[in-house]
Amino acid sequence: MTTFDISKPHEYDHRHADVSSGWLRASVFGAMDGLVSNVGLIAGIAAAGAAPGVVAITGISGLIAGAISMALGEYTSVRTANEQLDSEVRTERDAHSRNPEGEQAELAALFERLGMSDDIAETAAEQVHANSEQAVRVHLSHELGLSPEEKPSPWVAAISSFFSFGVGAIIPILPFMFGFGTLAWGLAFGGAGLIIAGSLAARVTRRNWVMGAIRQLVFGGVAVAATYTIGKLLGVSALG
Repeated sequence: MTTFDISKPHEYDHRHADVSSGWLRASVFGAMDGLVSNVGLIAGIAAAGAAPGVVAITGISGLIAGAISMALGEYTSVRTANEQLDSEVRTERDAHSRNPEGEQAELAALFERLGMSDDIAETAAEQVHANSEQAVRVHLSHELGLSPEEKPSPWVAAISSFFSFGVGAIIPILPFMFGFGTLAWGLAFGGAGLIIAGSLAARVTRRNWVMGAIRQLVFGGVAVAATYTIGKLLGVSALG
C-alpha cells in the first residue's frame, strides 16, 4: 500500500507542469506560426498562378527563413527578458543595502494586506529579512511577480522554436514536394496540421481540445483568405 505525506500535497494530490523552461511557449508558437504563415504563403502564390514547383520552392524558402527568424527572435526576446529580471534583482538589492529598515517595513505592510495581523506580519518580515538574499526574492515575488530562479533558457526557446516552426511549415508543402501538389491538397494538409496543433496545445494546457482545434483552424483560415485574395488580385502576370 502506497503511503503519502499529506504535508507535501504536490507528491500525492496534484503536480504542476514546468512553465518556466520556455520550451512549451516557444514550441507552440513556432508550430502555429509555421503552419499559418506557410499555409498563407502557398495559398497566395498558388492563387497567383504559380506552378507547383515554384510553390514548393517558395514554401521551402519560407520554412528556412521563418525557422531561423523565429529562433533568433526567441533567443533575443528571452535573453532580453532575463537581463531585465537581473536588472530588477540588482535594483532590489541596492534598495535593501540603502534602506533595510524601510524594505522590512514595506514587506510587513504587504503581509498585512494579505491578511496577517500587525504583530505576525512584523515578525514574519523580520524573519524573512534575516536572510538578505531570501528577502530580495520575496520582495521580487510579491512586488513584481518575478522569481530569479525561474528564468527560461534562451537556447531552449530558440532551438524549440526553430524545430517546431520547421515541422509546422513543412506540412502544407508536403503535397508539392511529393508530386501531387495542388492548392486544394496544400490547404487540406495545412488544415489538418492546424487542427492537430491546436488540439495538442489545448490538451497540454488542459483545455477543451475541440475548441483549441477550431480556434487554430479559424486563425489559419483568416490568413489563407487574406493571402489568397491578394494572390488572385495580383496574379503572376501582374508581378512579372
